[in-house]
Amino acid sequence: MIESMRARIIITLATVVIGLAWILPNFVDFDKKSWWPSKDKIVYGLDIQGGLHLVLGVDVEEVMTEKTLRLAKNIDADMKKEKVAFNNVEVNSESNVEVFINVNGPSDIPGIQSYLKKFYVNTLQVTSTEGGKMTLRYLDPVITNYKSQVIEQAIEVIRNRVDEYGVSEPSISAQGDSRILVQLPGVKDSARAKELIHRTARLDFRIVNEEADLEVIFKSIKEAEEKGGYSLGKDGLGYAAYVKRINKDIQDKLPKDHLVLFQKSPNAAKLEVGKIPYLVQRQSSLGGDLLNDAYVSRGQYNEPEVAFNFNVEGRRLFAELTGNNVGKKMAIVLDQVIQSAPNIQGKIDSASARITLGSSNYQETMNEARFIATALRAGALPAKLEQLEERTVGPTLGADSISKGKTAGMIAGVMVIFFMLIWYKSLGVFANIALSINLLLMLAVLTSLGATLTLPGVAGIVLTLGMAVDANVIIFERIKEELRKGAKFQVAMKDGYGHAFSAIFDANITTAAVCVVLMYFGTGAVRGFAVTLICGIATSMFTAIFVSRTLMEIWVKKFNYSFSAK
Repeated sequence: MIESMRARIIITLATVVIGLAWILPNFVDFDKKSWWPSKDKIVYGLDIQGGLHLVLGVDVEEVMTEKTLRLAKNIDADMKKEKVAFNNVEVNSESNVEVFINVNGPSDIPGIQSYLKKFYVNTLQVTSTEGGKMTLRYLDPVITNYKSQVIEQAIEVIRNRVDEYGVSEPSISAQGDSRILVQLPGVKDSARAKELIHRTARLDFRIVNEEADLEVIFKSIKEAEEKGGYSLGKDGLGYAAYVKRINKDIQDKLPKDHLVLFQKSPNAAKLEVGKIPYLVQRQSSLGGDLLNDAYVSRGQYNEPEVAFNFNVEGRRLFAELTGNNVGKKMAIVLDQVIQSAPNIQGKIDSASARITLGSSNYQETMNEARFIATALRAGALPAKLEQLEERTVGPTLGADSISKGKTAGMIAGVMVIFFMLIWYKSLGVFANIALSINLLLMLAVLTSLGATLTLPGVAGIVLTLGMAVDANVIIFERIKEELRKGAKFQVAMKDGYGHAFSAIFDANITTAAVCVVLMYFGTGAVRGFAVTLICGIATSMFTAIFVSRTLMEIWVKKFNYSFSAK
C-alpha cells in the first residue's frame, strides 16, 4: 500500500478522471473531428441490440469424398512415376475414406506396400489384400483431424467475410462435429448478410469433355427429372442439391470421373429458366485457394467483371493446365455454375484471369461482381453450408432487455447502499462512494477493452454490485475487532486494512481463476459473463482497498473522525 496521502489522492483522482473520459462516449456523441481521448462505446451483444442468429450445417462428408478422389488420382499417378506394378486405383463407392488398388497378381503387393510405407505411412493403413485388390483406409486420427480442419477453415472464411461486411463483434463458433453457430449483432440487412455467408465462392477450372454426345446427356437429364418428379427450383430445390441429385441419377450414362454442370443461357433471366449442360472433369487441380487477390474491373465495353491474381503455385498450375489442353474448352466454374467456357488457344503463363458475368442490367452486374470479388478475396469455403436454423432478434427485445437490466441494477444498488448505511452508518458512506466509483471504472474498462455486453454480462454487472462491498464488510469488521481490543481508531483502521488484505485477495483471486476458466473454455454468453465479472473483481479490489481507505483517512485527519465498535 502506498503510504503517501498526496500520492493516493492523485492516483484516485486520476483514475476517476480517466474512467469518466472513457465512459463519456457512451452518453455523448463525439464526431470524428472533435478531440477526445477515446470515442469507443460499449458494444452490445445480439440479445441486447438485436441481429441475426444462424446455425449452419457443414457438408464435411462431401469434402471427404473429394479428398479421397484426389488421393486416388495422386496414388495412381505417383505409382506410375515410381514404376510400381499395379492395375488401377479407384475409390470405394460405398465409403468415402477407402481406396482400392486393383493388382495384376499377388506379386504386385510387396511393391505397393513398400511404396505406401515410403509415402503414406502416417496417412493410410492397409485393411485387406484379398479379392485381387488392396483396400486402403485413412487412419482414424487423420480423418478426425481433417474434418476438424474443415470446420475451422469454414469458421475462418465466414469470419473474414463478416469482417468485410462490417459487423461489429460477430460470434462464430463450432457446434459439434458438423455445425457452426453465427451471431451477428446489429445487422440490419439480414438477407444480404446470409447471402454473403452462404456463398461458397468455390472457383475451379475444369476441362470440358467435348467427345461425349450432349444430346444423349440432355435426354438423360430430362428422363431423370420426369422419373424423379423434380427440377431445378421446383419445391425449393436449390442448385447445389439439384446438381448432386441429377449426377447421381445419370451417373451410369456419364464417362468415369466426369460430372454435369450448367451454365445460364445468355437470354435467360434465371438459371432455372434456361440452363446449358456441360460435361466436365470431376477433379480440378486449380482452385480458388491459390488466389492472391480478387477485385472488380472493367471489360472491353466497360462492363463490370471479376479479375483475380494467382500466387506462384497457381500460376504454375494454370500454365500447366492450359498447356496440356490446347484446343479444348476450359470451364470457369464458380459455386458449381459455369460462368464461361473459352477455348484454350495456347499455353497461358499468366498470374491473372477474369470472370465475365454477362448481365444486361449494369447495376445488377456490378453488385454481383462486388459480391463475387468479396467472397473470393475472403477465401473459398472448404465445404457447402446448409442453413439449419435462423432467428432474427429485433431491437424491441433488446431495448426491453436493457430496461430490465437497468431496473435490476438500480434495485440491487439501492439495496446495497441502504444495507451499508444502516449496518455501518457513517462508514457505509465511504463504502457507497467506493461502490459508485467501482461501477464507473468497471464500465470504463469494458468500454476500453471493446468487450461485447450481453444479457449474461448485465447479470455479471448486477452480481458485481453485490460483491463489490464484500471487501468493505471484511475490512469494517476487522476494524471493529481492533476497536474492541481498545485500539485507537487510526490504528484500528490501519490494522483492519492490513489484516483484511490477505482474506480479500484470496477470495477474489479464486473467483478470478474461475472466470479465467470460463473465458477459456466458454463461448458466447458464458464468456461475456466471465469477462464482466473479472473486470468487476479487479475494480472492486482497487476501490475497496485503495479508494475507500484514502477517503477515510482524509475524513479522519480533517475532521478528527472516530467510529464506535458497537
